[in-house]
Amino acid sequence: MDKIARLKRRRKSIRKNISGTAERPRMCVHKSNKSLYVQIINDLDGKTLCGMSTKKIVFGEKSTMSTRTNTKFAEALGENIAKLATEKGIKKVVFDRAGYLYHGVIKAIADAARKNGLEF
Repeated sequence: MDKIARLKRRRKSIRKNISGTAERPRMCVHKSNKSLYVQIINDLDGKTLCGMSTKKIVFGEKSTMSTRTNTKFAEALGENIAKLATEKGIKKVVFDRAGYLYHGVIKAIADAARKNGLEF
């Protein structure tokens, strides 16, 4: 089994147990080679309540980094998604790591979101 198939299998087994509701939506994390993405989703209605990626995060005037997947960007993404969620009245979420290990950038996003007011 290759790496992508293992990831899909883990993602499917996690999603069997995790679901977002109106009171407690699901905060889903996705990694690509160049960026990180976070969405807060209400699965019952099938709607994305808010979302953000590292493509919109700029440090200083201009960022010279082509890949935005390090922990510095992950922490900034966690802070921004927490601020955006609290503006929309979302305090509690269910964290969906989407098959990725709770390590590195995934942990940095979660810790920064917790530090800025989200509960999970």
